[in-house]
Parts: sequence; C-alpha cells; structure tokens
Amino acid sequence: MPHLRIVLVEPREAGNVGAAARVMKNFGFDELWIVGEHPTLLPVSGWWASGADDLLASARFAPSLRDAIGDAHLTVATTSSRGRTTPAMFTPRSLGERFATLGGDQTLALVFGREDSGLTREELVLCQHAAVIPTNDGFPTMNLAQSICVFCYELSSIVPVSQERSLATAEILERMHERARSLLLGVGFLHDNNADRIYDDLRALAARADLDEREATIVLGMIRQIEWALSNARRSDNPRGSR
Repeated sequence: MPHLRIVLVEPREAGNVGAAARVMKNFGFDELWIVGEHPTLLPVSGWWASGADDLLASARFAPSLRDAIGDAHLTVATTSSRGRTTPAMFTPRSLGERFATLGGDQTLALVFGREDSGLTREELVLCQHAAVIPTNDGFPTMNLAQSICVFCYELSSIVPVSQERSLATAEILERMHERARSLLLGVGFLHDNNADRIYDDLRALAARADLDEREATIVLGMIRQIEWALSNARRSDNPRGSR
C-alpha cells in the first residue's frame, strides 16, 4: 500500500487540526505534517481529535512547504480553480485511481491550504498537480476536516496496482524546474515580465509527462550540458585579454 502524507499549510484553527487527525485515523492514515505558523494546538486540538491524540503527538512540523514535500513522489495541492492558469487534474475519486498505481514505498503528499485563503500561487506551483472536490456551485466551501475526510475515504478504498517505475521525488523535480526556468530566462525564451505565466504551462506539461527518476535525471543532465555549452561559447566570444 502506498503512503499518504496529509500536509496542512498554516492552519488557523487548532480544532481543525484535531478534527483532521480524527478523520485521518478513521480511514487508516497517520502521517500528518504542519507547515509554517500555526496556533497553539493543545488542548483544543486534542478535544477535537477525540481518540486520535497519538496521531497529533507524531505530527511533523516544517518551516516551508518545500521541506514537507521534498521526498514525496506525487504532490497534489487541493484548491479551487480560481487563480490557477491550468485546470485541476484530479477529483478525489480520480486521485484514488492514481494513488493505486504508486509503489508500496512511494508517497503521495496531499496539501491543504489555510482555511481563509487557501494556498498561495508559489505554494500551488510547488505541487505537480491540483485536485478539487466537485461541490455545489452555489455553496462550494467545505470545512478543512470535511475536505480531508472526502479524500481519505476515496484513497482508503483503492486496490493497489503493480507499479514498477521509480518516480522522481518532488525535490528532484523542483531542482529541474529551477534550472530549466533559469536557462530559459538566460536564452531569452522567458522574459521577466511573463516568466511565471509561461513557465506555469511548462510545469503543467512536465506534470502530465509523469517523469520517473531516470527521466528527470536525463532532463537535468541535458540542462547542465546546455549550460556548459553556453558558458564555453561565451568564453570563446570573449577570450581573456581581448579588448
């Protein structure tokens, strides 16, 4: 069975953290991470956890989202479609189908934003994919723990499918994106006034490719070779001592 990591980014209410722990335990998941600032959790979170105190006690804390998801093999931000340049790829059910294809030693990091404002653009693009719960358009907002419950139910219902591929971790993919973005700025394909907008589309393209570790390493090697060739070309054009 693959692993599920629930990541809460700057939760505002201790009670919501406790309720999230409770529904995670209801469906057999126990890896909870809390990113950034958060309220004092105890005793309120313990009241809402109602028997899931052990899960709260083992919660991990990280200063940034990147620290919390770096070693995960599939990273998914839960969000609405507002403010996103590419559509959400998953619903809870289709994410369950994708989760089933992960290997037993691979991790899905499922990221939830602040109760009042969700995730920032920078946090969204750190994740490979986005997922939404298809709610009533007239009343779309769900409580944090309710949302986690819907996803945990679907993910707990999977029948694992054999998976041989060694997926790239989020850390490797983000390193690839940083180097690619810098290279594309350097050669003039991207420009400072539109770099994020264009590169978000390239991120989405890479996410659909679902790169494994070997493929991501090949892309990184290509980027390094291009950087080396460009550096050599610049030195040839400006030999030391020329005036």
